[in-house]
Amino acid sequence: MIESNSQIVSTISYNRVERIMGWYDQKTKRTVHSIHLYADTISTANNTFKLEHVHDMSYKPFSSGAGFFYLHTTQGVFTYEVETDPTNFIRTYKNLR
Repeated sequence: MIESNSQIVSTISYNRVERIMGWYDQKTKRTVHSIHLYADTISTANNTFKLEHVHDMSYKPFSSGAGFFYLHTTQGVFTYEVETDPTNFIRTYKNLR
């Protein structure tokens, strides 16, 4: 991924769940990654978006305390499972816009 040369403004962590099917079993692999907000871009483990291509961000909490963080872009909506409330990250993004 090509990342911005500017400094990170805000960061949130998200979980990625991968299910691996074997002959007789299924295994679940969980990895933790970060979403970095820069002054001009947002980068994840797999994607980088210019801020002008990001329409909005939203959050849907679960009763367990975790939730889904939604990144609305010109390429579609990307969903990330987060353990903490991303309200400060979203507020920082809106202040940059």
